[in-house]
Amino acid sequence: MASMTDEAAVRRQDALRSAVDIGLVSEAEPVVGLLDVAGIRQAATSLRAAFATPGVAVEHTFAVKAASLVPVLALLGQYGLGAEVASPGELALARAAGIPPERTVLDSPAKTTAELREALALGIAVNADNPQEIARIDALLAAGPSASPIGLRVNPQVGGGSIDAMSTATATSKFGVALRDPGAEEWVLRTYAERPWLNRLHTHTGSQGVPLPLMAAGVRAAYDLAERINAAAGRRQVTVLDIGGGLPVNFGSDAITPTFGDYADLLRAEVPGLFDGRYGIVTEFGRALLAKHGTILARVEYAKSAGGRAIAVTHAGAQVATRTVFAPEAWPLRVLALDPAGRPKGGDPVVQDVAGPCCFAGDLVARGRELPRLDSGDHVALLDTGAYYFSTHFAYNSLPRPAVWAYTAVPGAAPVFAPVRPAQSTADLLAESGAGLPPLTP
Repeated sequence: MASMTDEAAVRRQDALRSAVDIGLVSEAEPVVGLLDVAGIRQAATSLRAAFATPGVAVEHTFAVKAASLVPVLALLGQYGLGAEVASPGELALARAAGIPPERTVLDSPAKTTAELREALALGIAVNADNPQEIARIDALLAAGPSASPIGLRVNPQVGGGSIDAMSTATATSKFGVALRDPGAEEWVLRTYAERPWLNRLHTHTGSQGVPLPLMAAGVRAAYDLAERINAAAGRRQVTVLDIGGGLPVNFGSDAITPTFGDYADLLRAEVPGLFDGRYGIVTEFGRALLAKHGTILARVEYAKSAGGRAIAVTHAGAQVATRTVFAPEAWPLRVLALDPAGRPKGGDPVVQDVAGPCCFAGDLVARGRELPRLDSGDHVALLDTGAYYFSTHFAYNSLPRPAVWAYTAVPGAAPVFAPVRPAQSTADLLAESGAGLPPLTP
């Protein structure tokens, strides 16, 4: 088991204190996101080291949905990661970040013909999801050649983890060709035999709540299928296996478990042929690269009580912690109680709720949590929020998207902050809500 270093915890605390001190969080900007640049670098480095194998070409891509922020994608690109995209918007973000087409993978269960045409024109790798999509690609390739690597996503139907919504290899998953359905494998073998340009195979078993052995079983099923495709073809037709991503994150402590090394070691034991040099490997990790290196910092606006329960009303709720609010058992977050200066708050623990600003009763990021009593003017820090919490804003009550800042530690000095995303202005919010358009005619 690995853990965040003491240095990482110190960096985080220094950043929280400095963010308050210099006004990144304030009455005017009561909630903000913070990202640790050194932590992100360490995560990217550990990923590359875990899969590094002499004679094996490995391409790591980052799942853009986990942090759809151009400066973050550009930073990961500097550390050698490409981009896995699942929409025209995500592709545009990856291109704006300077991720080249040859390090980009397009996945989605609902690609339009226009999306496919653009990807094939750019030479982006495409993972087709279903027979209808293969037919669309047939038509596009008939109209003109493409340098894109092209594969097929298969669902090994190995089962689900503890969170249904995060399990993508169940019997009825919407993703990929369901391999155990009658006639499915025969169709896959025939499809590859008839299309020599199909040279990849893709699978993804799930993410949070999915145990490593289940993930490895999904990869094993894809590997075995690639072996059968190549045997039938009499050559190495499938040259790359895209094994997806989805490494779970521990939200209960600073411990990093499982690690990329844990997963790679299990794959080496369970699917040794994956690392013998006959196949290239593509990964698509997201949450596991960033979650531990982000924090949401918010002001406590009011402290009150109801039915004997203390309640801290803060500016961080469903708009930034959507999954935690609506599925708290699956997505619990650790909360730090901080004083008005952004320092750890002392005092005996008090059972209290930490509420957000949204106008519905369930807008709670922590329920019945023992924390030093929070008062008006204090702050809370929501830990492990570097992935998804900054990129999947929920615009309830027209609450604006908060600013996101990256911080870099400077020995002997306060952290240096760099902007990642500005706070959404009232003008921005009005514009995207149709302000200025002609009134509707009765």
